[in-house]
Amino acid sequence: MTSEVFNVLLVEDNDDDFALAREGFRRTRVEVCLHHVTNGVECMRYLRKTEKFANSPTPDLVLLDLNMPVMDGREVLAEIAKDDSLKRLPVVVLTTSSSMVDTMISYQLGCNAYVVKPVDIHDFQQAIDRLCEFWLETVKRPCKTN
Repeated sequence: MTSEVFNVLLVEDNDDDFALAREGFRRTRVEVCLHHVTNGVECMRYLRKTEKFANSPTPDLVLLDLNMPVMDGREVLAEIAKDDSLKRLPVVVLTTSSSMVDTMISYQLGCNAYVVKPVDIHDFQQAIDRLCEFWLETVKRPCKTN
């Protein structure tokens, strides 16, 4: 286990899903500082460090819901793919959609993984644990800059 603190940006408009994720990250064996925005516009402001997010840390991992108001996850993926300073960020789509079309489009737009949110709380915790283990402990990520 590492003593590093990892920054995770959760882009999620559903309050219940956010609460589950927050609790799930609290219970993981790695130390995670969870940052949260509720739509794609706020996500892009966070990633580009504009407005109220000017001093926000660069996330080690972005967890992105697909179906959100204002700017959805597909639009976020397309924006990230066009931005040379952002496209190196690992982005995992975390959504309720098990649609093959959504899966294919998400990968075409550059997501690094596609995870369907489990409905069972125990299964959801396992998914968070596995995401942390793989993306924060196992994978070698590009050097980050704050």
